[in-house]
Amino acid sequence: MRTEALYLDDIVDAADAIARFLDDLEKDIFLDDELHQSAVLQKLIVIGEAASRISLDFRARHADIAWPDIVGLRNIAVHQYFGVSWETVWNTATLGVPVLREQIAAILAAEFPEDA
Repeated sequence: MRTEALYLDDIVDAADAIARFLDDLEKDIFLDDELHQSAVLQKLIVIGEAASRISLDFRARHADIAWPDIVGLRNIAVHQYFGVSWETVWNTATLGVPVLREQIAAILAAEFPEDA
C-alpha cells in the first residue's frame, strides 16, 4: 500500500512537470497546441488521482487545500473529456498548480521530513 507521502510526492512531481511543459509557453500557443494540452492535462489527472487517494482525515487536517476541486477536475478530464475547457486547464496549470505545489511541499517538509 502506498503512503500518503508518496501520493504527495506524486503531486509535487506532476506539478514540476507541468511547470517544465509550460516554461516560456504563451497562453495563445498553449490553447492551439494539442501536444502541450495533452501533456498538461495528463499531469493534472495524476494530481487529481493522487489527491483522491489521500485519506479523508488527512484532507480534513489540510482543509486549506481545495481537495474536492482537484479531484473534480480529474473526474471531468477522465469521464467528460470533451467537456474540458482548455482555458480552465491553462488557468489551473499556471495559477493553481504552483500554489498547490508549494502547499504540498510545505506539508511534506513538516509532516514527512524523512521523505523530503
